[in-house]
Amino acid sequence: MISHRTADVNGLTLHLAESGPADGPVVLLLHGFPECWYSWRHQLAALGGAGFHVVAPDQRGYGRSDAPAAVDDYTILHLVGDAVGVLDAVGAQRAVVVGHDWGAPVAWHTALLRPDRVRGVVGLSVPFLPRSAVRPTAGLEKRFGPGYYQLYFQTPGVADAELAADPRATHRRLLSATSGGDRPPALAVEDGGGFLDTLPEPERLPDWLTEADLDAYEAEYARHGFTGGLNWYRNLDRNWALTAAWSGAAITPSALYMAGDQDVVVAGVSFDGLVSTLRRSVTDLRTAVSLPGCGHWTQQERPAEVNQAILDFAGRLDA
Repeated sequence: MISHRTADVNGLTLHLAESGPADGPVVLLLHGFPECWYSWRHQLAALGGAGFHVVAPDQRGYGRSDAPAAVDDYTILHLVGDAVGVLDAVGAQRAVVVGHDWGAPVAWHTALLRPDRVRGVVGLSVPFLPRSAVRPTAGLEKRFGPGYYQLYFQTPGVADAELAADPRATHRRLLSATSGGDRPPALAVEDGGGFLDTLPEPERLPDWLTEADLDAYEAEYARHGFTGGLNWYRNLDRNWALTAAWSGAAITPSALYMAGDQDVVVAGVSFDGLVSTLRRSVTDLRTAVSLPGCGHWTQQERPAEVNQAILDFAGRLDA
């Protein structure tokens, strides 16, 4: 059973979805873009049923949680602060912190900045990326060109209006196009075009996605639209500046990393090479798993494998 409530966190009201016994060890689930608590529906059921107290917030700017108006209220320091604040709200001194997509950098940075609050950290899709030598937007433009979608997202109002015009179609096209089974799209926006132009209309939904799932996402995005989530992208350079003091610092809590081999985030990258690089910054990377045929939406596409991996990982951690 999944319950819902709100909590006051850092001056905001955040919506929390919870499952499992209140006195169980806490697992904090941090979603990505364009998702919400609902993306963890399979994990809330399985991990809660296994005796964990599972907490999946709508992060700031998403779903039923508050969405500050200022772009600079969405920095990585705010987001880590919210993660710690949620742990305080549920009375947890420490937790296994799991993040997918944009939630993964929040999970990794929570482990980096507050290792005292993290029993273990799980990154899905997005590996920990050490601080680059140049501003992220400059690096993205050099590598992918000026039309890269994360650069298209930088201008307030543009992608916001495009994606919010039909939230159901946005989710249908994005979740389908970046799912496993198809070649990942380039996600490069042409002059005069939009982000959705890079995503074909699917002939049918992938097996893991239903019309009821799209109903849920459409309802959850009725309140705020996409602006809050897009504001996370608009802090790429600000985050780079704010984290200068931790350049070269290691993540010390025990870690698990999982990604689909057809995930657009890691497509074309040697998984062994990626893991080797990850180990340089994550000193106790216990397990790294590549999921054959899986695309970007790891915990939704492969819930059984993800659930079992988290249970195995969490079960071997010290209390």
